[in-house]
Amino acid sequence: MRKFLLSSLILLMMQTGFSQILPTPDQFLGYAPGTQFTPHYRVLDYFRAVAALTPNMRLTQYGTTYEGRPLMLAIISSAENISKIEQIRQHNLEMASGNGKPATGDPVIVWLSYNVHGNEAVSTEAAMVTLYMLANKENKTQQEWLKNTVVIIDPCLNPDGRERYVNFYNQVHTRYADPLLFAREHNEPWPGGRANHYYFDLNRDWAWQTQVESQDRALQYNRWMPQVHVDFHEQSIDAPYYFAPAAEPFHDIIKPWQRSMQMLIGKNNARYFDKEGWLYFTKEFFDMFYPSYGDTYPTYNGAIGMTYEQGGGGRAGLAGLKQDGDTLTLTERIAHHRTTGLSTIEISSQQAPLLLKEFAHYFLEAIRAPEGPYISYVVKAAGNYEKLASLGTLLNRNGIRFGYGSAVNKAVGFNYFNGKTENFSIEKEDMVISAAQARSNLLKVLFEPDSRLADSVTYDITAWSLPYAYGLQTYGVRQQLTPAKDSLQNNMNNYLAAARPYAYLARWNSIKDVRFLSALLQKHIRVRYAEGAFIAGGKSFPAGTLIITRSGNEAAGAQFDEQVIALANTYKTGLDAVNTGFVEKGVDFGSEKVRFIKPIRVAVVMGEGASSLAAGEVWHFFEQQIGYPLTIVDEKQLPWVNWKTLDVLILPDGNYKFLADKENSNKLKDWISGGGKLIALQGALAQVAGLDWGIHQKKEDEERDEKKDDYSLLKSYANREREGVKQLIPGAIYKVQLDTTHPLAFGFPAVYYTLKQDSRIYDYLEEGGWNVGILKKDNYLSGFVGMETRKKLRDGLLFGVKEIGEGKIVLMADDPLFRSFWENGKLMFGNALFMVW
Repeated sequence: MRKFLLSSLILLMMQTGFSQILPTPDQFLGYAPGTQFTPHYRVLDYFRAVAALTPNMRLTQYGTTYEGRPLMLAIISSAENISKIEQIRQHNLEMASGNGKPATGDPVIVWLSYNVHGNEAVSTEAAMVTLYMLANKENKTQQEWLKNTVVIIDPCLNPDGRERYVNFYNQVHTRYADPLLFAREHNEPWPGGRANHYYFDLNRDWAWQTQVESQDRALQYNRWMPQVHVDFHEQSIDAPYYFAPAAEPFHDIIKPWQRSMQMLIGKNNARYFDKEGWLYFTKEFFDMFYPSYGDTYPTYNGAIGMTYEQGGGGRAGLAGLKQDGDTLTLTERIAHHRTTGLSTIEISSQQAPLLLKEFAHYFLEAIRAPEGPYISYVVKAAGNYEKLASLGTLLNRNGIRFGYGSAVNKAVGFNYFNGKTENFSIEKEDMVISAAQARSNLLKVLFEPDSRLADSVTYDITAWSLPYAYGLQTYGVRQQLTPAKDSLQNNMNNYLAAARPYAYLARWNSIKDVRFLSALLQKHIRVRYAEGAFIAGGKSFPAGTLIITRSGNEAAGAQFDEQVIALANTYKTGLDAVNTGFVEKGVDFGSEKVRFIKPIRVAVVMGEGASSLAAGEVWHFFEQQIGYPLTIVDEKQLPWVNWKTLDVLILPDGNYKFLADKENSNKLKDWISGGGKLIALQGALAQVAGLDWGIHQKKEDEERDEKKDDYSLLKSYANREREGVKQLIPGAIYKVQLDTTHPLAFGFPAVYYTLKQDSRIYDYLEEGGWNVGILKKDNYLSGFVGMETRKKLRDGLLFGVKEIGEGKIVLMADDPLFRSFWENGKLMFGNALFMVW
């Protein structure tokens, strides 16, 4: 019905001659922008209406959110540019591939992204106003800009999160906007509207593309490759407006012309703000380092990437009282975002020839003279084809070309895993990446073994190197290697040695194997695993290998073989088949050391005590990564849980009132003692460690070489930020020594690389405990760590298993599912679920 009414309205407008009069947002919506928040479907209705009346505009749906909402792009330019828009796009891609040069009259592409954080909801309101300003033919100045620019507008990158916020606010706000911040309308309930359906921060997902919204958007971004990209945000309500130039640290791969162009755009923004008397700031807080933001990702892809931050956010509502006594209104916030958006288009139009020239040169130089010490990278397969294929998927999504081993089989390179330069062999199945390619700069950033910060004050993780995130041994090579065109597919085939085998065997070393196991269990196929390595049929199999015997699976009948093979093919899991349970070395399949994997009933705790981001990672892991059923329990409901119905309880990072209540924590302990399994992560583990259950957080060494003198307490106020970072660890990579004989470490080599985000470390477990993953001295690898925190992170436990009665607590001091891009950690979480009993 709504679509019918919209179509009828547009048709009526055209029939009555109103097609020459573009409706303003307030005419179309029935209220002035800033007087209420607009539901997402009405935003799209307005964009469709404008597109229907604007010949020089194109509107396209590029994807759908997890909750089924459309993702849309509006493309607007001059009539001449729109008439040849596909030619412009293709020519732009030629420049982005290092194969083209700008021609006279080429337009610059400016991409404006709004509302990546759902409760920073002014952005989408501003997008409608900005679109009107560009589409209105009466605005002669803007029409002149469009001769030199193609403007792409994404009105809402995160519709699911925005709707969560807008529905909340529109339901609870008073008739007259209440500016008092303690009022209900200024305080969102958990989890808030910032994140998407799975509570992921989409502004941290540009490079990793773990979420469907990011995947669909990145596909379009790489089809266009704009020269300028602006990401519109909001910050605390008391903060003035922020725009570029950005703060240090700037990554050293960022070019001088990109920095100078940020300065030029910033000065133009300042000119308009000065005219209105609006407050603003630059060069503070918002740095250019972590590669997966909406400003850095475009920058590492040759654009001028910028973040614009309006004061307000989810707390501001329609009107919010600031500490200085002024009331910030939604109308003011819209005006600020409209102004910077149009100002950016103006400078981009004026500087189009220079932007295009530098843009084309950026990619040409990336091919001719790639920056950094390494000209090539070799990622060893070492039998782990599934992780290598996952890495290949990520590289493909980011436009990074690669191949596999060729005739060159010897090389010298820097070994990421031991930090030494050494001789090594290149096998045919190894991934080979040449840095002499258009996306060389992004490649360098994603593969750099040690992140170098020009400034230690940053607000996100400072290390992310993909070889460590994927757990794949990599070599940085100073010579040019030419990869072969061979794909990895031939290494993924099933190898079956018997028509009706005694058992099928599947190696266990990646998330795809966890997904395969999940599918088997849901088909009620009984699976076992080997506690130790063995040799069968002349082949070696590691501990953790899945053993699917015909015995015990009689219920599947004649469909047993068909089901197992079909699932293996679906999940690209290599199978071996053996016709005997008698092994050549190791224990036979009937041994008690071949353990049965039981189907498990799993619950995760969410609600006020849990970090929404951490809880969302678990939720996403089950539904999108391994496809296994999960019960979500609000923390407030835990006292009424029927514990007999659960096998596993997951406590994501958080601070839980339930654990602070002695009666409830005793119920939890009784459940564990009776055979339950608790997986406690990060802050939740710290709480468990305070319950006197035999887990202890390591305390600082109270001994001092010398007593502090009184002068040590005298610190400069101006250096307070630098003093603060002594305790900081925003995200650094550490080496963890693993006990690979324990099921929690199955599928791993002796070293695991963890992303450490806090200073928590635990005493080694004594009786009834297993110290599976430990930090030793000097296990730091990459990223910023404050000097006080660095002293603490040594000689302690990060991953382990504590036995309590018949049950277990799995200790995870770090988050193995972090943002779902830390690929290697997913297997450890799978071990915690299915292998540890």
